Amino acid sequence: MKILNYILILMAAMLVSSCEPDMQPESDLTFNGFWETEEAARAAHTGIYASFRNYNFTLWRMGGVRADVWGGKTFANAPNDIDLIENNISSTIVPFGNWANFYGLVHYLNDFIKNAPDVPFQYEEDKQHMLGQIYGLRAYVYYTMLKAWGEVPISTEPLLEVNLEVLKKSRASKEEVMTQIKNDIAKSLEYFGNDNSLWDAQNLYWSKPATLALKGDVYLWSGKVLGGGDSDFTEAINALEQINGFTLVDYSSLWGQENEFNDEFIFAFDYQQDQASNFYGTYFTTRAVDIAELFDEEGNSMEGYVVNGLSRYGPSDKTLLMLEDPLDQRRETFIRVYNDGEAHIPFQADNPNYVGSILKKFLGIIGDDGTRWSYNNVPLYRYADVVLLLAEAKNNLGEDPTSEINQIRQRAYGENYDANIHGFVSGTQSENKTAILDERYKEFIGEGKRWWDLVRAGDGIVFDEVATLDESEAYKIYYPISQDMLSNDSELEQTDGYEQ
Repeated sequence: MKILNYILILMAAMLVSSCEPDMQPESDLTFNGFWETEEAARAAHTGIYASFRNYNFTLWRMGGVRADVWGGKTFANAPNDIDLIENNISSTIVPFGNWANFYGLVHYLNDFIKNAPDVPFQYEEDKQHMLGQIYGLRAYVYYTMLKAWGEVPISTEPLLEVNLEVLKKSRASKEEVMTQIKNDIAKSLEYFGNDNSLWDAQNLYWSKPATLALKGDVYLWSGKVLGGGDSDFTEAINALEQINGFTLVDYSSLWGQENEFNDEFIFAFDYQQDQASNFYGTYFTTRAVDIAELFDEEGNSMEGYVVNGLSRYGPSDKTLLMLEDPLDQRRETFIRVYNDGEAHIPFQADNPNYVGSILKKFLGIIGDDGTRWSYNNVPLYRYADVVLLLAEAKNNLGEDPTSEINQIRQRAYGENYDANIHGFVSGTQSENKTAILDERYKEFIGEGKRWWDLVRAGDGIVFDEVATLDESEAYKIYYPISQDMLSNDSELEQTDGYEQ
């Protein structure tokens, strides 16, 4: 009955519109024994990860769609997110209302942080590890909100009641939000201490290496976007260089359900049959009937190729041209499909016979029922991220990023790597920045990072690379909030630039 009451209270709270309308009140279980046992704390811990997984598609859309990666042809399906792709956002075209419901997750994180420390555990180190995870996750959520909206409300306590006046909260400054993020990162590392282990020996849970990767990411943003400068870049390097136990794996061992627990994935969202499938099969493939009479780029028939999803996001010509080197294994990120049965290598922009592409990174496997299952785990941070963030931090300090860039290139070309041809040679700071961005472009296609990379690079690069965004609309770097949110909460103000 207590669990039922808890669910009913949460459902009721979802109906409340306010500054943070998706935040749910703390359960009465908190006061009636729920947080008195280790078993309950472990159940809450598991539930947080199930909840966090539900935000994966939102995280991808925020970090990937607005950049230059997508906007190309889709098969028989109408493309999604045209407004985002074209950066057509305004005070009336709001891509993510109600703070994308992140405060619902924040409530669960706050609830754990408030109550778990007082729960007796058989092994205190288990509780310490859990708290390190949860502080790291909260830092990541607030970091995402900072990148998305700039100023956002800060809430570090679970809600105790459904009260409109209590829910109202003004937007904190970017600097205040960044301070909150850095404090949570510090607390996470404090709780982890010297423990670099993975919970349950799996990359499906947050860990000290994940917090260190986040710290490198955060301090790069703080240094470049918020003006923290060299001290932040140095802090990023210190964090990234502490990560151990992970490495770049051979490209053939990187993708696919059989490779989900490789030594490169630092943290990944968990997808399993009878639990949840990822969104890639739904949006980045197509239906078998749509390609039965089509051909791959070598002229081979696609008849009988097993896919059962939709094509909602097509790679841009720019993306496919970026991947054109036949010796670079990342060229296999997509299956390019044509309608004429002829060979089409290399890819040519504006080819009228080109129909669309299927993303292969998270293609899934063919199950016992003859359909393709989309249960690939999806990485949020992997070691390639660490290497290229390190290159970025070094370059921002005027140091040489050659070693890091060449690690990525050497892995990408494998046995075809020739240092004289494919090796990177350091140039000016600006040239190096472009090389790092290009390497990240190719490396992380489909992983939702390109938009954040371009914004973090600074120097107006995002306006140079994204044709649908003009420098005169720089305010669009951050998302607007909805009119409903403004109407329901007198404490809120619209994101700068969207008032007109």
